[in-house]
Amino acid sequence: MPGMMTAQVPAFDGQIPVWFTCVLGIIAAAGWLLAGIGLIRLRRQSDVFQPSDPLPLQVSPLPVDPFPGCVIVLDDLGYVLHANEEAVAQFGEGVSAILRHPAARSALSAALRARSSLSEGDELPPVCSTTFNLDVPVPRTLHLALRALPVRRYLEGRVIAVLSDRSEAQALDRMRIDFVAHASHELRTPLASLSGFIDALRGPASGDPQAREQFLEIMFQQAARMKRLIDRLLYLSRVQAHEHQKPREIVEVSDLMAVVLGEVAPRFGNSDCTLDLSVEDGLLIRADEDEIVQVLLNLIENALRYGRRSPEDPIAIILSAKRAAAMDDRWPKDGGVILGVSDNGKGIESHHLPRLTERFYRVPGAVDPAHAGTGLGLAIVRHILDRHGGRLRLSSAPGKGTNCQVWLPGADPALAQG
Repeated sequence: MPGMMTAQVPAFDGQIPVWFTCVLGIIAAAGWLLAGIGLIRLRRQSDVFQPSDPLPLQVSPLPVDPFPGCVIVLDDLGYVLHANEEAVAQFGEGVSAILRHPAARSALSAALRARSSLSEGDELPPVCSTTFNLDVPVPRTLHLALRALPVRRYLEGRVIAVLSDRSEAQALDRMRIDFVAHASHELRTPLASLSGFIDALRGPASGDPQAREQFLEIMFQQAARMKRLIDRLLYLSRVQAHEHQKPREIVEVSDLMAVVLGEVAPRFGNSDCTLDLSVEDGLLIRADEDEIVQVLLNLIENALRYGRRSPEDPIAIILSAKRAAAMDDRWPKDGGVILGVSDNGKGIESHHLPRLTERFYRVPGAVDPAHAGTGLGLAIVRHILDRHGGRLRLSSAPGKGTNCQVWLPGADPALAQG
C-alpha cells in the first residue's frame, strides 16, 4: 500500500551462532561449580553437628521451655529471641522492657566481655548477675543472671538469661529486720524504766516510804507491760508455726459468741461503755474456736482502747454475726459468715487503715503512750485469718467510729450433724 514501510527478516539457516554456544557453556560450568560447593558445605555440616555435640541454640530455642524457671534467649544486642512458658506467665510482654533496664544492660555487657576474654581451654564463660528494683506497674525486686554462649562455627552469639522475682523474699527479710528492731525497742523502754527505779530505790529513795510505794507501782506496771508484749510475741509465733494447717473443727457461731461475752463482761460491768450483741441463728464455720475468740477479743480491746474520744466519754460497741450477702464482691465467695465489731468512737483517718495490721504499728497520737497497746493485736488477727482462709475489712472516718468485719468460710450443716 502507498506510504507503508516494509522490512525483510533474514531466514534461519539452521546454524547456531558461536557466541550463543559460548554463553551456554559458561552457564553450565557455573552450575557445576555451585553444586560442588554445596556438596562440600553439606559434608562439613555433617562433620560438625555430630550427635555428641550440643544442639546449637538457633536451630531450635524450644529446649528452654521445660526449665522450672524464667529462661530467656537473647542475641548479642539484647533482643529477646525466645522466652519460655514460665517467663511469659510471670512477666508477659514486659520481659523486653525489663531487660532494657540500665542494670540489665550493664549485666549483658559484662557477660559479652566475659565471653570475649575466654581462654583457649575454657568451655563456658562465667555467669554475670545483677539485682535491681522496678517501681512500675508495682514495686518489684528482680534478679537477673546471664551467660553468653561461646561463638562456634555456624553458630551466632546467644545469651541465656534467667530472671527471678525476689520481691517476696526481700519483703520477708525487711519484715524480720523491722520485727527485731521494733521488738527490741518495745522491750528496751520498760527495761530502762525498771533499771532506773531500781537504782533510785537502792540510792536516794531507799529511806523514803512514799517514794518507794510510788516507784514500786510504776515498776509493777512496766513489768506487766513487758509480760503482755512477750505473751503477744509468743502467741504470734505459735500462730505462724501452724499457719499452713487449715482448721477442721466445725464451730457454731452462737457458742463462740457466748465464750467472747464471758471474757469481756467484766470490762463492761462497772463502766459507762455498752456492748450490744446481734447474732443470726444456725451459723456454722470451720475454725479453731480459741483463735477466733482471740480475734474478736483483740477487736473489742482495740475499740475500748482507741475508740474513746476522751477517757470520760462513753462508747457503744456492737458485736454481730450474720450470713454474707449473696454475690457480694467484697468477699472471696458466697456462703460465708461475717463477724463484726463496730463502735461509735472517734474513728481513724483513712491513710492509717492499710497499715493497721503491720506489727507494732500504732496510729500516732491515738492514745496516751502510757496506755498504748503492744501494736501486735491486728497482726495476730491477720495471721489467724490467713490460716482460716478469712478476710479482714476495716472502715473508719474521723468522728464516725470504726467498723471491723471478719469474713470466714461457712461450713455445711450436714457435716456438723454427722
